[in-house]
Order: sequence, then C-alpha cells, then structure tokens
Amino acid sequence: MPARSAKTSASQSSPSASASRSRGAPKTADPPTRRATPPGPMPAAIARHAPPTVSSTPASAKTPEVALPSSATSFTDSLDRVAMAATARFTGNVSPAAVALAWADWAMHAATAPGHQLNVFKAFAAIDKPTSSHRAKAGGPPVADRRFRDPLWDQLPFAWWRERFLRTEDFVDTMTGEIPGVDRHHRDVVRFMARQWLDMFSPSNFWYLNPEVISAVRDTQGQNLVNGAQRWWSDLHDMAAGNAPGAGPEACKAFCVGHDIAATPGKVVYRNAYFELLQYAPPQTQTQTQTWREPILIVPSWLLKYYILDLEAQHSLVRYLVAQGHNVFMMSWHNAGPTARGRGLDDYLNAGLLTALREVRRLTDNAPVHACGYCLGGTLLAIAAAALARETPEGSAPGSGDASGGGNGRRAERDMLASVTLLAAQSDFSEPGELGLFIDASQVAYLEAMMWRQGFISGEQLAGTFQLLNSRDLIWSRLMHDYLLGKPAQTTDFTVWNADTTRIPARLHSECLRELYLNNALATGTLKVGGLPVALADIRVPMFVVATERDHISPWRSVYKMHLLYNGDLTFALVSGGHNVGVVCEPGHPTSHHRVATRAAGAAYRDADEWFTATPARPSSWWPAWQAWLLAQGSGRSIATDWPPANSLCDAPGAYVLER
Repeated sequence: MPARSAKTSASQSSPSASASRSRGAPKTADPPTRRATPPGPMPAAIARHAPPTVSSTPASAKTPEVALPSSATSFTDSLDRVAMAATARFTGNVSPAAVALAWADWAMHAATAPGHQLNVFKAFAAIDKPTSSHRAKAGGPPVADRRFRDPLWDQLPFAWWRERFLRTEDFVDTMTGEIPGVDRHHRDVVRFMARQWLDMFSPSNFWYLNPEVISAVRDTQGQNLVNGAQRWWSDLHDMAAGNAPGAGPEACKAFCVGHDIAATPGKVVYRNAYFELLQYAPPQTQTQTQTWREPILIVPSWLLKYYILDLEAQHSLVRYLVAQGHNVFMMSWHNAGPTARGRGLDDYLNAGLLTALREVRRLTDNAPVHACGYCLGGTLLAIAAAALARETPEGSAPGSGDASGGGNGRRAERDMLASVTLLAAQSDFSEPGELGLFIDASQVAYLEAMMWRQGFISGEQLAGTFQLLNSRDLIWSRLMHDYLLGKPAQTTDFTVWNADTTRIPARLHSECLRELYLNNALATGTLKVGGLPVALADIRVPMFVVATERDHISPWRSVYKMHLLYNGDLTFALVSGGHNVGVVCEPGHPTSHHRVATRAAGAAYRDADEWFTATPARPSSWWPAWQAWLLAQGSGRSIATDWPPANSLCDAPGAYVLER
C-alpha cells in the first residue's frame, strides 16, 4: 500500500467551513444559491440556459415528481407500482419477468436446434477428457482469470481440478452460446446467470481443493482460517451497521475526507441546490495575484463522490493539474434525498453543468474552458457541448457566418469551450457491456417502482449490480483472499471512496435508463434539450476521449464509437486498467501503459480492432499526454486572478461531499 500523504489542513474561514471538516455531517435541506462574489453580467451565449428561478428556489420545490399518475388512473397505476415495488424488495430489484422471458426464449429455441444440441454434447463429453500433467501445466487458465495464477495450481491433483472446471466453463459457454432465433439480450442474460452459478463451485472457493489455502494452513497451523473467520465476523458487523464490508468507521479513520483524501487546498466559490463549485489553490497560496492557464472544469458522475479524482496526493489528478499551472474547478454534486425525486436530466444540465460553466467563466474573465467529464458526467458534458453547438450567434440569423469562425450557430460553443475531454464516458449505448444485462423494459419498470416508493436509488442498491458484473475479482477473489487465506485487511484511499456511496434522484435515474440506455437517444439524435434535439455531430471543439481496457461499465469499444458520432479532431487514448484504476493512474506507475492516436477532422474511419493493432502501447500514465494536449488546444492566454477569491463560502472539500 502506498504511503499516505501528509495531512492537509486549511484554516477555516466560517462556522460552515468548520462543520464541513467532520465526515458524516447531517444531511442538509436544499440550500439557496450562493456565490462567492456578486454576479457579473451573464454571457449572452448561455443566458438562455440559466433557469431564472435556480438562484432563489430550491429545486425540490419546483420540479414535478416522477411519473405521478393522473387523477383518472392514479389509483390503479399506484396499485401496480406498489405491487412491483413489493416484489422488487424480495428479488433484489431484479425483474422476475425479465429473467423468465430470457430463459424461456433460450430453452424453447435450444429444444428445436439439433446442431446446437450436438455441439453441447461434444462440449459435455470433453469435460472428462484425460489431461496429462504436462498439458495441464502448459495450458493454464485464461489470462484474465486471476483465481488460478499461483504456480501451485500446475501441480497434480490441483491441475486436474482446475482443468476440469475450465472445461465445464467451456461447456456452459457452448450451451448458452449462439442459437438461431434467440434474442441477443436474452442470450447474454442466460449466459451471465449460468456463469454466476458455476463460479460458486470453482475449486478456488473450497479450502480443501485450493493449493494456496492448503499451503497457508500448513504454514500457519490453521491460523489463516481463524483470521478469515474473524474477518467474516467483522464484515457482518459492518454490513449490519449499513457500511460496506471492511469499510467501517474504524477502518476509514486512516483516510479522512478533507485531510488525507479530497485534500487539495481550495475554496467553494458557488453553491446551489444541485452542486458546489470548488476552485483549487495554486501551489503558492499566499494572498496575491496569480497567473493561470485557461481554466479546467471537471464534471464527475453523480453515481459517485467527486474525489475519485482527488484521492491521496500521488493519486490525485486534481493535484497534478494544479502543479502544472492550470486553474482547476470541480463540481461536487449534492447527495440527493427523497425531496429531490423530481430532478431530471434537464435540471442537471441547466442548473448543474451549464451553471457551473457560467460561474467558471465569470471567475476567469470569460475565458474559454477546458471541460472534462468522467463517466456519466462525461455523457452530460457531451450533451451540453452539443446543445451549445447548435446555438445561433446573438444578433445573427441561423446559418449566417461570423468573424469568430463560427457560422451555423457555433459561436456559443467556441466562446465557452476550449476543448472537451471524456473519461470512460459512453455516448452510444447500443453496446453497454454487461451493464446492459440489467437494463430492459421490464427491469426498468421494476427499478422505477422501487424508486417511486423511496424517491431515489442509493449507492448500496447499485453496488451489488457492479459487484456481480465483476464477480470474479470483487466477490470470489475476495472470498479467497479475506476468508480462506486470512490476509489482513488493507484499507486504501480507493476502499474509502468506494464505500462512500451517493443517492440518485428517481427521475434522473429513470431518464438516464430510458433515454440513454433503452432508446440510445443521444447517439440517434432524438434526445431533446429545451425542446430541440441535440446532435454530437454539431460539436466542433477538439475532443480527447479516454477509455480503459478492462472497463466492465463503459467498455472501450463502446466508448470508441465516438469516432462515428463526432466529426472533428478526436484524440483517443486507451489505457490499462479498469473503469476507476485506469483513469486514476499517476505518472511513474510501474505497470501501466496507454495507447493514444489522433484522428483529424475528415479522416477515414478505422474500426476499433484496426486502431488497436496500429497504435503502439506506451509505458506509464496517460496524464502527461493529456496535459500536453490541453496546452496544444489552448490559446496561450494568461489569466490573472486574485487568490484567495473574495467572499468564498468555505474551504474545500465543502459540505456536499460530507453528506451521507
């Protein structure tokens, strides 16, 4: 585990700042909008985007609730929702109808496919095929299967058990494979469920079949099993208290939000009911005028706390950018409660991202902004850029040119945005990977019924889904490491962040599932903002897109589809690691690598596999490559700004990130 950074403690400027320094602060009511300084004139290009009531009325007071039925059908509709919500409580929010349809589709087609049956029979017969010890050692497990990496698995009889299990996996894959007529989504659901059941019986999960555990029992006289039992009991206590296993209050003391993580010095310079805007201090924080490069606004996902990008000092992308001389701003989303059930995608766009963009420009002399979005925050940023790109220059008719290089309504975008960066963010959701297994019309209806009852979906309810998607590493490998081998718990900055879950308003989550995943409205040009459709092809500012090789949430080939939707200069980087670890990869990391290449506007399209083959891997982190790209897209303009900002609200990390 890397050494922890020195604790950072800034002086508190107000009682609210002092309160924000203790983790677990009570949930606050929706606050009114507050600015650090009196507002200047709003740029005309985005005046139309700023809701006039945001600054005075909490959003929960003016947004409608999620899909409340009309008076004519309210009773029957509510009755259906109550029944579905009750069912969802007993099924783990999984639709039994969706599961039954998938299995029925597969079973009925498999029963009438003799060719498929023959292939299944051959795969079944191969399970007991004799394997020599040499072949077992040479074959080994698949590269991605971490359960059998230890060399002890190459010895008999363990190699025989391993090979038999791997051949059983091949049999299950053949049985649940392609069958003419089976819906692809149904096939994937059946295969996923079959593999989950099979993984339960992996020899690595049983101490008497696992050579690593047997060796540990021999070396420790069984103490590893005693330690594992203690870990299991401790995890039960954590879950009973509503905490993630291994992430109780005692374990998290070593990483305090605002001191050890989320500790880059800064100020909260704006707050409304949706987010706080953090501005980070330059390396020298004495009171003086600082000269900055063009500002960077980072838009995190509302699925997680923002400080995934500001962990310990060596893992902090924010701290790295500040050290390079950038004026960095970060949005910290409000942790929504039941009263925020009516906040939707338009609200998070207008009162959220576009308002943050306006405030950043106001604080930086209306400089164009390098906007960066992570995960769904990146999807929201792509929507915002497309909406800005369609705007008509003030004082000119649609389609007329203007001297700033922006005919056809491009001035609003070019004035506000210097570039767009998307980190592990999808724009085409036609192939969302294994996450799509949990998204169909029936499943979404059950989730909506559950959210209708409580007004939001919580991080704990989403965590189980994400663990299942990567169950080998997040469930079964943990079982062996923690309970069978009895390894001591290692609390890291990632562990604490992962346990610090959020709540998502019901309407926002429902609209994302239906509009983005089910309808793929953003990629098809049917998503509407302000009553008008937005198209990613309208964006003209340069774009940098990052994907990760082992991403099970935003698969890299899905992220790569931005090449089909955006026509401008696009730099695409594929980095090692998964959805989070791949993005948070500091310079000098010994095992990381990345591929990066630029497609010029108007160049021919290359498919993902061709791009991968033609683009060589480079060692170390992608951060320096991105930072150099940012400098190349900037105008070179230096911006003088006073630090600290006048009348800031409180010290970073603010109050919203501390709400549990």
